[in-house]
Amino acid sequence: MTGQWIQVEAQDGGSFSAYLASPESGKGPGIVLCQEIFGVNAYIQSVADRYAEEGYVVLAPDLFWRIEQGIQLGYTEKDFERAFELFKDFDTDRGMEDISACVKTLKNRSEIIGKVGALGFCLGGRLAYLAAARSDVDCAVAYYGVTIDDYLNEANDISVPMVLHFAENDQYAPPATVTKIRQALKEHENTEIHMYPGVDHGFSRTESGHFHKTTADFAHQRSISLFRKAMGPHYNFSDLWDKHCEYEFATRDVDATMATMVSEPYVNHIPTMTGGVGHAHLKRFYEHHFIPRTPHDTIRLPFSRTVGGGILVDDMVFCFTHDIEVDWMLPGIKPTGKRVEIPLVAIVKFRGDKLHNEHIYWDQASVLVQIGLLDPVSLPIAGVETAKKLLDEQLPSNQLMSSWSQSENR
Repeated sequence: MTGQWIQVEAQDGGSFSAYLASPESGKGPGIVLCQEIFGVNAYIQSVADRYAEEGYVVLAPDLFWRIEQGIQLGYTEKDFERAFELFKDFDTDRGMEDISACVKTLKNRSEIIGKVGALGFCLGGRLAYLAAARSDVDCAVAYYGVTIDDYLNEANDISVPMVLHFAENDQYAPPATVTKIRQALKEHENTEIHMYPGVDHGFSRTESGHFHKTTADFAHQRSISLFRKAMGPHYNFSDLWDKHCEYEFATRDVDATMATMVSEPYVNHIPTMTGGVGHAHLKRFYEHHFIPRTPHDTIRLPFSRTVGGGILVDDMVFCFTHDIEVDWMLPGIKPTGKRVEIPLVAIVKFRGDKLHNEHIYWDQASVLVQIGLLDPVSLPIAGVETAKKLLDEQLPSNQLMSSWSQSENR
């Protein structure tokens, strides 16, 4: 963990501890992170660290301090028993006073630029919802918040943007309950409610038996989109990506390329499964198999670019002469001297002002046709025509469909 523990003054006297995580820049919008029933344990601290990496100053208060200070439970059967006891004894109204104290504390700190939001999981999901109704937060995100339906009478007190995440198989917030919540919030145009199919309570918690990475990543993207829209920070992801590509293809500088990325990034070229996970693995890939193994006459012809919510999608035509062995695209294939032009899509995710991961897609069959390793005559595949069609939509469609002419007069 990279944060520190600080003391927060309670509204009714006394003080309680809170885990504070700050971004690399030292400043940013604030988030009050509301714990699960297991306390501010290693998982909650890791969530705070992750959002700090996204550019936020995150404060995760020990909300069980009135019962017992410093609760940090794991996930054994005994831990679950203790967690449910704490949940039963927890005073929601007092807890909300403590959250309001945290909002005030953040807004008074010099690290805060602009606004403060709330984020919570499980019990904390309920509290994040209530923070939108009762406190001075500017937005709120709740994951599988329990018993929110007991507080729907406060829905009319909410005017800030919210995102609520629910799991289809969650016994603590089942679909019927989510339907009630949707009904109560239907007039709130700035509230998003998402139900994720086939997953259960705790789908975002890495230590949970219900952890579902794909859903967790999708939900996180929606959460970050709300926080960025409501509070910032706002980064120029297009410029960041262009600079990264400049280091890859123009200056061919491995260290500069890695410096544009988070400390543990990953890259996956989907058709060939080349790339790397983590700094050491990815640097080795860039140093030995990507940058020196990309032909010097490579050209990227941009076709379209979409940026939003920390994601950039680049649609381009990628052109090169196969005059060296291109490890990452054509591993093990000796140079053929052939010209290759293919549509290529890069989906890039950012964390804060750094690249976090890249998924790169292209049609490998088209590449193999163009270097002479696949015969398109007897297969429904095409060569350079795929790139030409991308750049000129007026070129004929459906040329690979022998049945196309038969439907003309039907």
